[in-house]
Amino acid sequence: MKGKSLIAGLLLLLAGGGCSFLVRGEAARTPEPQYRDSLNLEVTNALSNLPELLPLDQAVDSFLDFWSLHGASLAVMRNDSLVYAKGYGMADATTPMTPGTTLRLASVSKLLTAVGIMRLQEDGKLFLDSPVFGPLGILGRYDSYIRDDNCYLITVEHLLRHQAGFTTRGGDPVFSPYSSLDGLLRKQLGRRLAYEPGTSQEYSNFGFLLLSLVIEEVTGQSYESFMQEQVFRPAGCHGFRIGGNYLADRLPGETRYYMQPDAEKTASFDGKYAAVEKCYGGNNVTGSAGAGGWTGSAVELARLVACIDGTGPLEDILTAFSVGQMTHYIDPDTFSLGWNDTQPDGEWTRSGSFSGTQALVKTYPDGECWIFLSNTSAWRGSRFARDIAGLFGSLRARYSPLLPRRDLFVL
Repeated sequence: MKGKSLIAGLLLLLAGGGCSFLVRGEAARTPEPQYRDSLNLEVTNALSNLPELLPLDQAVDSFLDFWSLHGASLAVMRNDSLVYAKGYGMADATTPMTPGTTLRLASVSKLLTAVGIMRLQEDGKLFLDSPVFGPLGILGRYDSYIRDDNCYLITVEHLLRHQAGFTTRGGDPVFSPYSSLDGLLRKQLGRRLAYEPGTSQEYSNFGFLLLSLVIEEVTGQSYESFMQEQVFRPAGCHGFRIGGNYLADRLPGETRYYMQPDAEKTASFDGKYAAVEKCYGGNNVTGSAGAGGWTGSAVELARLVACIDGTGPLEDILTAFSVGQMTHYIDPDTFSLGWNDTQPDGEWTRSGSFSGTQALVKTYPDGECWIFLSNTSAWRGSRFARDIAGLFGSLRARYSPLLPRRDLFVL
């Protein structure tokens, strides 16, 4: 898979085949790699200031200028090795972007949530076919809110694949004004589903919000704590945080967010303000949780992808079976688990779009993974992912052969 399985198998063969190489009468040992403790601080722009890749930097700068993006971060990984990482433009008025600047990940958060669900399945605490509602359902406590019996057919997998029957007709409930989480659940579960679960699909942030509650119910922990302890830290990532809603909630090391120049102001989601920048109060980022609430850096996101790709040399935090379930290709019209799309050849895609944020994660059959995070809205909205993918294609065609053979994850 992605050109790495043969290498990993050869390493295992050598490790277990009784081969030894003597140096001055002693068995030579390959030292264990010393991984960086703090990727966000230790992977700097200076490490990727390479003269031969100056044209790549110029191409990215031109892309930012064309789309009026204040700043962006790019990470490139090849076969689990971080080979290039750089920030472009500005994180705020005075601070340059770096590879470790954290940004809202928008719907890339769904990939993270799916990893958390797979971890729980591996621990036997739930299964993809586990019912969400009903007497044996994980969230059975909310059964009294339900008015459509089809809700009792919803499984964890239906939520992951956007096949539970929830609709955004009339607006996305997660990003519409609501007084409380309980009020949102009561309202949405009190509506009829758009279709019987499993018979169709419609992209649903609400479904992934429910998955956040599933994780809390099964673990007895907050969603954020579980993800940090059982997903991010085992992967060597320590900077993922649920983001805030207003500029005053900006986290340490987090970028500032910007709207496109002609963007109109909007009322705040909580009714506190009549007019706000949509990226600061227009949506409930914190409340979106596993649907769109995470912040993180491009380099730590790359590290996480390296730990869920089913290949080495970095040790995965999921079993090969779980990775296979997440990336199994069914047909062009069916969502994968957490990923937007996974092709059988190893090209996997996860995008995210939010007011003030654009994100794309893309792996390729040749073992490369490219990640782009921006702190500025683009007028094309979610369709902007296609333009970022086009940038990836152009950069790969011209500069992949020039990328250094190294691993910035390692000291």
